[in-house]
Amino acid sequence: MSIDLNKADALTIDAVRQLLASASDDVHTQLRVTKAGIAYLSVSAVGGTDIDGLLFRLETWAAGSGYVGNVAANDEVWVMQIFNALKENWPNPAFDYIDVY
Repeated sequence: MSIDLNKADALTIDAVRQLLASASDDVHTQLRVTKAGIAYLSVSAVGGTDIDGLLFRLETWAAGSGYVGNVAANDEVWVMQIFNALKENWPNPAFDYIDVY
């Protein structure tokens, strides 16, 4: 699952909810946005690893922290925070690392 931020109608609350729900809370996860505008959740590369080609990334969410999965996807406040982080930072982020807290 990914969100193409180049498509005007792709970034929605429901799309963010689906993206968060698509991941397992059993592993470390990081939301990343490529320079091409694709927002996705990464489990194979988190933190500051493999960041070539990224425009920005959010902090790494530790396994078991509740930031992804069905519980996270049903947390309206959390979904809105992620939605706003994407909306406010695409296509011109102030930094390449975004903290949503």
